[in-house]
Amino acid sequence: MSAPATGTNVDMQVTLGPLKLKNPVMTASGTFGYGTEYRELYDPAILGGVFLKALTMAPRPGNKPWRIYETPSGMLNSIGLQNVGIEEFFEKKEPFCRELAGKGTAMCANLAAQTVEEFQQLVERLETTDCIAAYELNVSCPNVKKGGCQFGTDPTLLRELVAAVRPGTKRPLIVKLAPQVTDVAEMARISVDAGADIISLINTFPAMAIDAEKRRPILATVTGGLSGPAIKPIALRMVYAVRQAVDVPIIGMGGIMNWKDAAEFLLAGASAVAVGTANFVHPTTPVEVLEGLQDYCRRHRYARVSDLTGALELP
Repeated sequence: MSAPATGTNVDMQVTLGPLKLKNPVMTASGTFGYGTEYRELYDPAILGGVFLKALTMAPRPGNKPWRIYETPSGMLNSIGLQNVGIEEFFEKKEPFCRELAGKGTAMCANLAAQTVEEFQQLVERLETTDCIAAYELNVSCPNVKKGGCQFGTDPTLLRELVAAVRPGTKRPLIVKLAPQVTDVAEMARISVDAGADIISLINTFPAMAIDAEKRRPILATVTGGLSGPAIKPIALRMVYAVRQAVDVPIIGMGGIMNWKDAAEFLLAGASAVAVGTANFVHPTTPVEVLEGLQDYCRRHRYARVSDLTGALELP
């Protein structure tokens, strides 16, 4: 698939504080592997950015099956942060990461850990490569028994984590917020006060599915994370709320299945979007989103896609 035309009248570049993207379309962590998995379908260098599959210090085998289940309005997953670990990432995954970075796609590392010290160790190790554009702190994964949401749902722990990681890097620091909190805007304020440059939201919602005939949960872990169209209205509301609360860029995600969904997130206040579950359903969705946003800007006479951010007209 060829790269979409940029158009003579639309500037697709966006600036997220210290993070510069050639366009606002990214892929969500855990849905796009390390970028190599989709290259037979299209060139991932088309994208503004890629959030790599979550990285931990040691390799993780993930949860036992079943760990993915399609629902009528989305998907349940309980992968459990399966990944190759930081050392194998350097050995086998970094070369392609470096290739995409060289073509101007921002490669963002999603970091997962059980302790503050482990987060710091991940950053320290990744500081040795120049192909990583930013770090996303995964404080909102509901699919692991330890770590997971504990940082993202406890204001004190969240502040301590971000403040501890911040001195270890000059690269942009992104905090991926948990949706299952009383006040997501307050958690965003805490993150920014502690040193976050960018907020990303939302992650999946804890949910479950049951096999009535067998009288058993379908997922081996009983519950998993719900993503897809079912959570989009909630994600939009949270992006809008965070936009009112903090003066840093937002990366919006949660149920983006097409360009129209992406446009809605930008209008609600996001500066960029990340496509997640749609990558499993229609793998070329990110390219179609990019083309659709370009066409939308042309039709509505926006010279810059960045002008869409927060352009929602209230009643």
